[in-house]
Amino acid sequence: FQLYGYCYQDSNDIPDTLTTITELGSPLEMIQLLQTSWEDRFRICLSLVRLLHYLAHSPLGSVTLLDFRPRQFVIVDGELKVTDLDDASIEESSCTSNSDCFMEFPARNFTLPCSVEGRCQSMNEKRNLYNAYRFFFTYLLPHSAPSSLRPLLDKIVNATGNCNKHGKAKDFLFYPSPSVNSEFTQKCVKSANTKYRRVPEAFIPDENYRCWPSYHHKGCLLSVFDVSEAIEICDSYSQCKAFVLTNQTTWTGRQLVFFKMASNHIMPDPDKITYVKVTD
Repeated sequence: FQLYGYCYQDSNDIPDTLTTITELGSPLEMIQLLQTSWEDRFRICLSLVRLLHYLAHSPLGSVTLLDFRPRQFVIVDGELKVTDLDDASIEESSCTSNSDCFMEFPARNFTLPCSVEGRCQSMNEKRNLYNAYRFFFTYLLPHSAPSSLRPLLDKIVNATGNCNKHGKAKDFLFYPSPSVNSEFTQKCVKSANTKYRRVPEAFIPDENYRCWPSYHHKGCLLSVFDVSEAIEICDSYSQCKAFVLTNQTTWTGRQLVFFKMASNHIMPDPDKITYVKVTD
């Protein structure tokens, strides 16, 4: 969380009080998040992954958030940030045997090894990881994800649910590539049999229909990797008769495309390209 300033106060009325001034964020509403595009939810998960990595390797040591719930987070410019650090702790639990390293959650429990130093190994990190799984990853990652990514996402969700960071799930979660036009966001596009006529420098202003999820509440605006994926999407909607490639992209670099239910009124637009379905 970005800190802009702080003030330490020590008086008879309010002893040992620290007031902080931080950036403004929007409260995290899980129901609203589930209605956003998968790319936006993927971005939130990536920001959570970066937070987990920092908490596990902070200058103070491994930090755990004892109250790791959605209400403790906010959204700032599409990124997830923790806003309440009152329950943060750097103390790793002491132990004399493995039975002392017992983590209990509503759905399952874990027993961690007790180190020779008498500390539960990685308990802070494991607690954060499982809470991220049960409050965030299990809802945000698989829901309406691209079909080609689901096997990988299942591995990631299962790995975090088992407090396990090994294998490809570790590479994805803790060392995410900034280039999302890779195997993480490309969809497997089937060959399309439907033919489309390309109309350069053209736009269809009306003829909208609603779809879900959409970046536009009054129309069907989705992101695609390329024209082939746009054709596949248009073919999957019975009402889709054309689509318009815009010069706008999402944060991952995928192109935004308007899908239209007709092409009766085409207007010139130098920044767009229209594809019209050819009918027999």
